[in-house]
Amino acid sequence: MATPDDSIACVEELRAALALHGITLPSLRIDLPTFTSPYRQTLVALGNCNPAVARDLAALLRKAAEQ
Repeated sequence: MATPDDSIACVEELRAALALHGITLPSLRIDLPTFTSPYRQTLVALGNCNPAVARDLAALLRKAAEQ
């Protein structure tokens, strides 16, 4: 099970990787209820984005799958 520090690092790693491709998910964060719960693994909330960002993310994932 990931520690709280691992979860925070994961969010920052994902944010940095997306930024390398010009993609920003404004709501990307740790899900606070799971972060503070002793019974569950912390979840990462990807949050909301506009359609243009969703299309960019989909294109990036398709390109990565082709390699």
